[in-house]
Amino acid sequence: MENAPMGREPELLRVSQTHFPVETLGPGRRLGIWLQGCGLACAGCMSRHTWDPQGGTSRTVASLLELWRAALAQGADGLTVSGGEPLDQPAGLAALLAGAAAARAEAVAAPGGAASGREVDFLLYTGYEEEEVERDAARSAAVHHADVVVTGRFRVAEPTELVWRGSANQRMLPRTALGRARYQAHLARTASGSRLQVVEGEGDVRLYGVPRRGELAALERRLRRAGIRLTGPSWRP
Repeated sequence: MENAPMGREPELLRVSQTHFPVETLGPGRRLGIWLQGCGLACAGCMSRHTWDPQGGTSRTVASLLELWRAALAQGADGLTVSGGEPLDQPAGLAALLAGAAAARAEAVAAPGGAASGREVDFLLYTGYEEEEVERDAARSAAVHHADVVVTGRFRVAEPTELVWRGSANQRMLPRTALGRARYQAHLARTASGSRLQVVEGEGDVRLYGVPRRGELAALERRLRRAGIRLTGPSWRP
């Protein structure tokens, strides 16, 4: 566990949840970190439970970096940060991605290590537009270490089949040479089959991914036919 330098409080983030491996938000098996709190509140969002900035739990950046190192040791292909709205916590996000970049460099350089010689990328989701990120100093600093950023409000009336995006207006923007190399083939790629990963938790079922239009409603219908009724699904007001 890393400690904050003398005289400094540890950097904190409000976190909704984490999961490894996530296989529906970027290439390969990834650590997913969902930050808590979103002031954008897009209509039709599947993750309304992540809107409340007082929800979730308070986590140190150091504890999240421990999760990242563990994921790298287990062969993670990347880190995906979503929300909520990650850029509503720009200082903590900047610290997280900077620390993750340092851990990645160490793991990739280690001879014979789990990540030795592998490409491992950082994918960030934000509802802010590219211009809104660029003209805000804190947000711009927060995305510095991201290899790829998906930008733009979710618009429920503009569905898309493009992989890893929720609506047609959203843009996938590679920002580094690694991001361009890993994501170029995916910029115009469409998804086939379900875009959701279903994970059973303790007393709940979690869905990871970006559902196509109608996919959540179809899931609810299938569950009802099987005699299962959802209580408090995260996409209902």
